[in-house]
Amino acid sequence: MEQLEFIYKRHSVRSFEDRPVDRDHIREMIKAATYAPSGKNMQNWHFVVITDKTKIAAIVKIVEEVNARLAAYLADEAKRKAFRGMLPYQTVFKGAPALVLVYAGPYETIADQLLEAGIMPREEALEYKKPNPGIQNIAAAMENLQLAAASLGYGTCWMTGPTYAAEEISRYIGFAKDGYYLAAMTPLGVPASGKWSYPARKPLEEVLTIIE
Repeated sequence: MEQLEFIYKRHSVRSFEDRPVDRDHIREMIKAATYAPSGKNMQNWHFVVITDKTKIAAIVKIVEEVNARLAAYLADEAKRKAFRGMLPYQTVFKGAPALVLVYAGPYETIADQLLEAGIMPREEALEYKKPNPGIQNIAAAMENLQLAAASLGYGTCWMTGPTYAAEEISRYIGFAKDGYYLAAMTPLGVPASGKWSYPARKPLEEVLTIIE
């Protein structure tokens, strides 16, 4: 449908032109992100945008170092090799003119209250934690951000892999907000190529159930 064409403009972009991202466009993209639905209207998100290439390169180095350190804990050689092999995909932001870090903040659920009360068995209380609405808020904001970016002619790539270096990255950039942690990130810039294709999607019949 033509009305939904803006959705299909979004692709996972991993190479970018050496052009800065317009500051006003950054603000518009983040504004669009903040209009995402948010449980209890908590808006438990915070966005850190880095446009300094030296800082982005330093974050790449941090991810590389943490990846090597964590790999040393994997006794299975195949798993260690696979984890190390993901590093190029987890550092694709190294060539981007901007990097957006998306932080998630506190969000209390009924599961938290049940666990605090300590009456219901822990295993049963944890069942109510599965929907994880707090992180759903962050995901909705990230999707808005990426759709807005695509509509403005920019490329992004949803990334969670590098968050194993969340503490080190946050410490390096000097960002701290009580209860917040790095949940996702995306490079941001003008795509280096206009030719993109989607990975095959599962047929609707496989993922859709309509109950009348």
